[in-house]
Amino acid sequence: MSKPLSDHDRKKQISVRGLAGVENVAELKLAFNRHLHFTLVKDRNVASKRDYYFALANTVRDHLVGRWIRTQQYYYEKDPKRVYYISLEFYMGRTLQNTMVNLALENACDEAVYQLGLDMEELEDMEEDAGLGNGGLGRLAACFLDSMASLGLAAYGYGIRYEFGIFNQKIVNGWQVEEADDWLRYGNPWEKARPEYMRPVKFYGRTEHTPDGVKWVDTQVVLALPYDTPIPGYRNNIVNTMRLWSAKAPCDFNLKDFNIGGYIQAVLDRNLCENISRVLYPNDNFFEGKELRLKQEYFVVAATLQDIVRRFKASKFGSREIVRTDFAQLPSKVAIQLNDTHPAMAIPELMRVLVDEEKLDWDKAWDVCVRTCAYTNHTVLPEALERWPIDLFQHLLPRHLEIIFEINRRFLQYVASKFPGDNDRLRRMSLIEEGGCKKVNMAHLCIVGSHAVNGVARIHSEILIATLFKDFYELDPHKFQNKTNGITPRRWLVMCNPGLAEVIAERIGEEFVRDLDQLKKLLKFINDDAFIRDIAKIKQENKLKFAVHLEEHYKVKINPQSMFDFQVKRIHEYKRQLLNCLHMITYYNRIKKEPNKHWTPRTIMVGGKAAPGYHTAKMIIRLITAIGEVVNHDPVIGDRLKVIFLENYRVTLAEKAIPSADLSEQISTAGTEASGTGNMKFMLNGALTIGTMDGANVEMAEEAGEKNLFIFGMRVEDVDAMDAGKGYHASEYYNRIPELKQAMDQIAGGFFSHKQPDLFKELVDLLMHHDRFKVFADYESYIKCQDKVNELYKNPKEWTKMVIHNIAGCGKFSSDRTISQYAREIWGVEPSLEKIPAPDEQLK
Repeated sequence: MSKPLSDHDRKKQISVRGLAGVENVAELKLAFNRHLHFTLVKDRNVASKRDYYFALANTVRDHLVGRWIRTQQYYYEKDPKRVYYISLEFYMGRTLQNTMVNLALENACDEAVYQLGLDMEELEDMEEDAGLGNGGLGRLAACFLDSMASLGLAAYGYGIRYEFGIFNQKIVNGWQVEEADDWLRYGNPWEKARPEYMRPVKFYGRTEHTPDGVKWVDTQVVLALPYDTPIPGYRNNIVNTMRLWSAKAPCDFNLKDFNIGGYIQAVLDRNLCENISRVLYPNDNFFEGKELRLKQEYFVVAATLQDIVRRFKASKFGSREIVRTDFAQLPSKVAIQLNDTHPAMAIPELMRVLVDEEKLDWDKAWDVCVRTCAYTNHTVLPEALERWPIDLFQHLLPRHLEIIFEINRRFLQYVASKFPGDNDRLRRMSLIEEGGCKKVNMAHLCIVGSHAVNGVARIHSEILIATLFKDFYELDPHKFQNKTNGITPRRWLVMCNPGLAEVIAERIGEEFVRDLDQLKKLLKFINDDAFIRDIAKIKQENKLKFAVHLEEHYKVKINPQSMFDFQVKRIHEYKRQLLNCLHMITYYNRIKKEPNKHWTPRTIMVGGKAAPGYHTAKMIIRLITAIGEVVNHDPVIGDRLKVIFLENYRVTLAEKAIPSADLSEQISTAGTEASGTGNMKFMLNGALTIGTMDGANVEMAEEAGEKNLFIFGMRVEDVDAMDAGKGYHASEYYNRIPELKQAMDQIAGGFFSHKQPDLFKELVDLLMHHDRFKVFADYESYIKCQDKVNELYKNPKEWTKMVIHNIAGCGKFSSDRTISQYAREIWGVEPSLEKIPAPDEQLK
């Protein structure tokens, strides 16, 4: 397959990539050769592709350093309110190209690398993904960092520097196999260790109540070593910081009790406490109550709060003198955002610092705590909610358990005063869940300890106050807000789809990169034949390019004229990859039945990881690969239908796949997907959506016009009515709908697993007898909707016009809009599009 335009030539045309000035290019080549020589200690005779990548990364990083130092200096002088976004996950992906985009260096670097006789894409492919997240929640945090920097907020991302990120997924004989993600093996050019800011974190021990207050004693200490990564804003000279903590054993670890025989063992045991930052827990939307995980959650919070307090006390640049001591001012200088309940320990830890260490009285401390903290909820699934056993707490964090008990005592007193005699309400609202094993409900802790609680899409926020948090809403309605998620248009348009960014810029200018609402202006071109042709041409080129990628990396040949139909996200029952499977089988059966009819050709691609302990999700992957084995080798089908499982779906694969998509599958049961952000990425990149009225799909339909999405299935009200009424009975659908029965009988009868006919009997049993997510209830509506998709695809012009409506409706889904709302409505800071002076200009 020939490439339409060489990427080098294409990039040269693109204005949104910055100008390649001659001096600029010469300077970059010089710096590149200098790093190859002095940093990597190689010359061109022995340097590998990886060496060249590191030389380029260091060259680009040089352009961040001056701005980074200058930005921090600027914050110290201006002393703005600072925002601390605490998350157990930051799913960053690669950094090189994003940095070049945000610094307007892409064309210059491209030209320099070309003149050096190297291939930019080959070098970019040497970078490891920073896979420090599972899915939506972690990627959202990464988009938020980009937007906070681009909006000039004095913001910091705080998390854990996991030595091993989300596992690499291999598909072996159709099954998922996990492999450790040793992403730091060759070093990370983007991080800077800061051992001078190392902080002690305490665990275990016991509490002593003395006349001078409470002491937490006999603890085990772990050191938190910070690593800083620069976060450049979009062409505004601002570079913020993401600080990730790594666990380190103290020098005297285990040596206090050392004897002649114990020294070697004591040194070997240092590993045990350094395990805290060893590995990311690979669960998405599922709570696993393991001690190591609670240690991680407290570790990040305790280290971060020490940093926050230190920075609050010393306000002037370069000074470690203590300037501020009045903690009543904390909420006017600090905002803490908790990304889900994972960092909930920030609330009792802040109370411990204020009461035990800074000696504030409880009421003052509590007022400061609540006005400082805010909580974002990411799910309503009961199995995802964090509930920690009290005996684990008592063992690991005895002081924090006492503080939580006291928070709860005072809170329940307040509830009782508002709702006298309502004991059932007290039981429902308590931070402590009674029952067999007493547990701390972390969501309740977050609500009580925060001044703002938000969901991540309008429908999700409505469901929260109507169900999960209803009692809390009735007590304190002003606390609850909505902040619909967004994505950064820098990574998810300019960087991953330069062709589309360029045809948009040709029509409406470049301001949309900063102000995505400007995409509305594209509606003027809805009937412009040249624009329609340009949009269709870019899509076709992206499809060709992805087809080449699939052939090179997966050895599969696909028909680039076929509709590219994607469902890429974590594998989970609620996301209903099984509904997609039923469509694949139904479409296959229809083609087999009437092979001479004119069928719309499709390539159905599913990708995503299953949590290693989630058996059902692993079986779903096996079913998809099994369907592919049958469909892809059936000569009657030819290239009219292909089913492909995309191995090791991750940020970097998303950046390649999404620009090539025609159809985006967002088919969760209404009321289960909090928001979704992949849906927004597809919409922005010119795919149409087939989906339920769930999560942000509802608002996407509102923005683009419901007639421009393929909406099907039950609404939340229908699901509720079914649950309240006769319930969901899979067999009724199975017996009534012949195509559904045929598909299920094929799965059950071994049509897709000849060698092991009962391979999928558990999945069949699940769908027939205990399917919480009502797959069959939406089957008919889904298949009919897919028929409409096929019809429209036969009319490329009308399809592309619908695509333009979608792109034009994307403005709301920029994370810039989301962050502006957090800033104004929760953090009390004002976003700004102002540039600060570059390092070589005078600071005003």
